[in-house]
Order: sequence, then C-alpha cells, then structure tokens
Amino acid sequence: MEKETLISSYDEINDIFVGKIDGRMGYCANYSISEGIFLSIDKDNMPTSVLVDNASEVFNVSKKVLENPNVKIGIDCDSVCLCFTISIEDLKICSIKRKNDFGIPEVSFVMDSNS
Repeated sequence: MEKETLISSYDEINDIFVGKIDGRMGYCANYSISEGIFLSIDKDNMPTSVLVDNASEVFNVSKKVLENPNVKIGIDCDSVCLCFTISIEDLKICSIKRKNDFGIPEVSFVMDSNS
C-alpha cells in the first residue's frame, strides 16, 4: 500500500471539504463516485483529489468535526471495484464500495494528513 501526504481543507460557510495529494497538480477527469463526492484523476488515471459538496450532510457529521485536520482517505481499486474511505481522528465517517466504471487502474493507497 502506497502512502501519500494529504492536504485537506474545509470551508464551513459553503460546507465544502477538499482533500488533495501534496505535490500533484491539476486533473484530467472528475468523477462523481457517490452523492456529493467527487474524485479527480490525473492523465495516468491516478487519483489526485477529493471534493465533497455539502460535506456535513453527506457525511452526517457536524461542521466542527470536518474542521479537524487529522484526515485519512483510503482508495483501493481494481478492475471491478472502487473502495473509498474517509476517517477523521481515526473515526470512519464514510465508506463506499462501488463498481469501478471509471477506468481507474489497480491502486491501493492512503492519503494521510499526518504523513
């Protein structure tokens, strides 16, 4: 499993959470992997960032929880399934398993703000 450094931010006024891999710039495609959750990938089909619109509602947590900088995002993917998790302070707030119909290659890594 590969580990990447995560830069995360939360805009309380607009209720938007963004998590980006440190050092990766831009994206080629942006996919809605679940209601309100968008995954951006680069030209090599590797995930680069996550954006969550209406984050407190999507995750069913308080805005105060989303302000915590201790965030981990896990992405495990093969040709069949995409598994996506987000934890804040080691509390899993989101777990999604869905069909990988995005063409994302086999990948397993964690984006961690505490890397």
